[in-house]
Amino acid sequence: MTIDNPDVTNASAMRSASGHDLTPPSPDERARLEATLNAEERRVILNHGTEAPFCGGLLNNKAEGIYVCRLCALPLFRSGAKFESGSGWPSFTAPYGADHITSVRDTSHGMIRTEIRCRRCDGHLGHVFPDGPPPTGERYCLNSVSMEFVADGEALPQRGQS
Repeated sequence: MTIDNPDVTNASAMRSASGHDLTPPSPDERARLEATLNAEERRVILNHGTEAPFCGGLLNNKAEGIYVCRLCALPLFRSGAKFESGSGWPSFTAPYGADHITSVRDTSHGMIRTEIRCRRCDGHLGHVFPDGPPPTGERYCLNSVSMEFVADGEALPQRGQS
C-alpha cells in the first residue's frame, strides 16, 4: 500500500480548511485512545479489517448530524452526504472535508482499491469507489465501527487533538 497525501508536507501542527486539528495524536495519546476500542473496533480500525455487510450499527441511521472518527473524533462525513447504496455498509458521496481523509492504494485480496483512512489518526475507515451517485460519482463505503454519530445540536467529542 502507498499513501497518497500530496497536500500534506508537515504532519505536525496542521489544520484542515474547516479549522479542525489534523495533528496526529502523540504516542501516549494514541495508546490511550486505542485502549478505548473494543475487539471489533481494533480489528477494523487498527488492523484494516471489514465488518460484515448489513450488520453495522450506523447503516440505517437516518438522523441529521455528523459522523466522526471513532478513534480520534475528527469529523468525517455529514448526514446530508449519506445515501443508500445497497452495498451493506454506510455510504456517502463526499467527506466532511477532502483534507479529513487520506487515500491509500490497496492491492490486498487480489484487487486494486482505494482505502480511506482518517487524516488525523490514520485509522482505517473503508474504501472509496467510482460508482456513486451525482454530484461526485463517488461512493465512500464505511465501516460503522470506524465511526461515531453525533446528532445535530450535540457537541462534537474532543479527543485525539493537540
